[in-house]
Formats: sequence, C-alpha cells, structure tokens
Amino acid sequence: MLSESSSFLKGVMLGSAFCALITTLGRVGTGHGSGRHHEHHHLQAPNRDEVGKIAEDERVELSERFRVYCIILVKPQDVSLWAAVKETWTKHCDKAEFFSSENVKVFESINMDTDDVWLMMRKAYKHAFDKYSDRYNWFFLARPTTFAVIENLKYFLLRKDPSQPFYLGHTAKSGELEYVNVEGGIVLSIESMKRLNSLLNAPEKCPEQGGMIWKVSEDKQLAVCLKYAGVLAENAEDADGKDVFNTKSVGLSIKEAMTNHPNQVAGGCCSDVAVTFNGLTPNQMHVMMYGVYRLRAFGHVFSDALVFLPPNGSVND
Repeated sequence: MLSESSSFLKGVMLGSAFCALITTLGRVGTGHGSGRHHEHHHLQAPNRDEVGKIAEDERVELSERFRVYCIILVKPQDVSLWAAVKETWTKHCDKAEFFSSENVKVFESINMDTDDVWLMMRKAYKHAFDKYSDRYNWFFLARPTTFAVIENLKYFLLRKDPSQPFYLGHTAKSGELEYVNVEGGIVLSIESMKRLNSLLNAPEKCPEQGGMIWKVSEDKQLAVCLKYAGVLAENAEDADGKDVFNTKSVGLSIKEAMTNHPNQVAGGCCSDVAVTFNGLTPNQMHVMMYGVYRLRAFGHVFSDALVFLPPNGSVND
C-alpha cells in the first residue's frame, strides 16, 4: 500500500511539473537563437497576381519541387474513416502512410504498439524522418476525421523555404504556450523535422508523457518539444487573412457563417484556398472529393498559373 501511495504521489508531482513546464515555456528563450524576436506569427499564402508574374520555367520547377509526405494517425475504431481517407484525399500526397495503435489486418499500416496518441505521434515522426528525410521536404500530419486539399497545401508553401524551421497550421493558445491544433492538421518543414528528431531522445526537453495522471494533448506536447528546438507555431492564412487550416467541417463553418455573416455566407465562411476541414464522416469525405476534384462547370476555362499533379496511381480526380 505504501509503495502504491508513493507511486501515486510521484505521478502527481510529475504531472504538476509538466503542466508547469507548458505554462512557463512561453516565457523562456528557445533553443536556437534564444532571445530572437518572433517575426512571422501569421504566414500568408501568395496571391494570384504574385503567382501570375512567375516565369514559365520557374513555374514548372516550382510545381515539381514540392514533395509532401502525409502521416495519418489511426486506431482500430477508426476503420470506416480510415477506409474513406485511404480512398480519397491521401492519394494526392506524394506518399501517405497510416500509423495505427495496433495491428489491423484489413489495412496496411505501421503498428506503433501503443494507444497513447502522443507516443504514436513521436514514433511516426521518427519513422518518417529516419526513412524519408532525403526524399520529402514537407511533412503533413492529420487525424482520420480530417480532409485535406494537398494541391492547396503546396500552393500555400509556394514561397516557403523547407530549410527554414516552419511549423504551421491553425494556432491556439494554452496559457503562455502557442501551438498548432492537430484538429486542422500540422505541417513541419524538413528543418523542423531535423530539430525535432534531435530532441526525441532528450526527455528533459521532449518528455514522453504517455500515461500521466493529467493528460496534456499531443499537439501541446509537440509544441513544447518544438519550442525547445527553436520552432514556433505559425498560423496559416490566405492573402486576405482567412484561415486555411480549419478545425471544423465545411457544413458547420457555413452554418456559423449564415448566423454571423448572413449577407456574405460564402465570403464569411471559408478561404478559396482552404487546405483542411475537420470533423468529417466517411460519407462527407467522398462528398468533399466530388466537390473539390470532380465537379466541373463545362465551358469555363481555369487559368491557374501553377499545376500540381497528383502522383502516379491517383485515379480519383
């Protein structure tokens, strides 16, 4: 009984310490360039006029340069969502892999042998870096309830340098800690992946907090690790300042816009170059694929300056 009480108290103390760490991290300098002013809290996509001025040969080079590796974290209870994601938007990733909490025979996945999402996320990032750091320059992580338009992600990243420490999506705050909300998806540049990988074996800076009494969400724990590495959360917006990573579904976003902006429902809802929506059912995933990739207005000529072609084998667009 005494040993059980001792273990409980240790758990309480460790949990309190980590919560305190998250609260105070916003006040301390980062590991790379401590004391440097954080200059770009809001990152914006290029506008169409800017893209239209790019020379033709540079457009071709840009459209071929971007290589996005997609990480989807799943659990056995997500099987129907898993199937929908596999059949829809992930075919537009340059490579997509599913990381599961346990072995599921129905689908091909990488077994993480844990149902703790933070530990799954850590292992997935390490696997991705160890195996693909020389092949991909952007790494996108999502839940199986998320729908992503990968071409819009590449458009957003058009003028971003993957050799710089970018960590972006839809930002939120917890005390002094600013983090990217996993509900909208998380994007890391290859430089951010390098820095994160260097900390995964440093528990004093990037602790494995699986099984703590007070659970801290995986996106906040990631932010703690990245902040130590000098990588800060950036909110991704279009040229008009609208979020492009959405933590809600299209339907809910439109419903809110009808209430809050009844005279400009479409304009008040979502960005024209939105990257993600979250909270979708399997059927809604397929409806999104129809709206984004299949529905066309015949006779209308699209004048996009850039074309991001999906990888070979993507037959659903």
